[in-house]
Amino acid sequence: MALSCPAAAMADSVSLTAPQLFELADRARDSGDFATAETAYRALADNPDIDLRNEARFRLALMLADREHKLKDAALILRRILDERPNAQRVRLELARVQAMMGDLGAARREMRAAQAGGLPPDVERMVRFYAAALKARKPFGGSLDVALAPDSNINRATRSNTLGTVIGEFTLDQDAKARSGLGLALRGQTYFRTPLEKNATLLVRANGSGDLYRDERFDDILIGIQAGPEYTLGADRLTLAAGPTWRWYGLKPYSTSVGVSADFLHPMGKTMQGRLGLGVTHTANRRNALQTGDVFALSAGLDRAVSARLGGGVQAFVNRTKARDAGWSDVTGGGAVYAFREIGRTTAVISASYSHLEADARLFLYPRRRMDDRFSVVASTTWRALQWQGLAPITRLRWERNRSTVGIYDYRRVAAEVGITAAF
Repeated sequence: MALSCPAAAMADSVSLTAPQLFELADRARDSGDFATAETAYRALADNPDIDLRNEARFRLALMLADREHKLKDAALILRRILDERPNAQRVRLELARVQAMMGDLGAARREMRAAQAGGLPPDVERMVRFYAAALKARKPFGGSLDVALAPDSNINRATRSNTLGTVIGEFTLDQDAKARSGLGLALRGQTYFRTPLEKNATLLVRANGSGDLYRDERFDDILIGIQAGPEYTLGADRLTLAAGPTWRWYGLKPYSTSVGVSADFLHPMGKTMQGRLGLGVTHTANRRNALQTGDVFALSAGLDRAVSARLGGGVQAFVNRTKARDAGWSDVTGGGAVYAFREIGRTTAVISASYSHLEADARLFLYPRRRMDDRFSVVASTTWRALQWQGLAPITRLRWERNRSTVGIYDYRRVAAEVGITAAF
């Protein structure tokens, strides 16, 4: 069999045993004939024996990552192995390494915690220390994009009441002031760029955007933000400082402009848990209501933990202080959230729940009571990797919201869904 003729190799491969085909693939890989090697590995990946096919996938993934630098393809193959063998810790560690090379450090750390939660033999434990160093590597450019159809029972987060109580009596609300349902297009995207500053520091520039677009453009909600600042590696810890502007449009007209600074600190806590702490100060100029212009001071803390190789979750607590020009628009908001994720076959399921309580400094002159809100939210999402194509994976999300408020116009219910695709690059 001539290695220089992949078509002939494919024709003759039916007569080869699995060990012979592995030998052919390895020899082609080592000689730089990656096309022949990939053909042989993929033929072995269809073997009915689970151990043989996953060994072939593993070798193919390493070749794609380390020899051909096709990181996304390698990550997809490694994830396919873990769908069948969730306790394959060596595979999970390789996936973490590839994700770190892709710049997806959050996913890499999550896989590392999952691997350690599943238990590691001493020789593999040494690999953890080796791959932990890989998390310091930085992909210079990357991002992600979600596109989804989004049916929503309350696109403007408005009350369903027909009237609004005020200090001068009840007003009848027109249709635009009440809850409106609709089918929209939800867009979410982010991108980043890194460049070294010094030994343990990089400059990180991030841009993010979101858009909820509807047939009636009066309810379109668009947000674009840019942040830049240094990211420091302090031993096992990471400190990220950032500053930048954010612009919001509502109904395709300018709504607000913000400028903020933030600091985020990440600290590993044992093998399977990490802690997060965030601080931020933002000045927002409201284009629609100057009395809402002011500053927001934010503090948050959270924990993430891997329970097993396929199960994990976390908790978060936060408090925000808004100091606006008018005391009626100033408030303190505090709350918390919990989330859990579970790998089920080739599907990733995530569920989260949050609660927040808001209290305004004073009542707005039109309303009889000072605003106090209790907001509840539950979100369930799934990523269907079994249906992925060219790095695109279908996603579904279902969201329920309930805001109870002493001011009727802020009291609302909402159910929304998203069905679309997600991609990382």
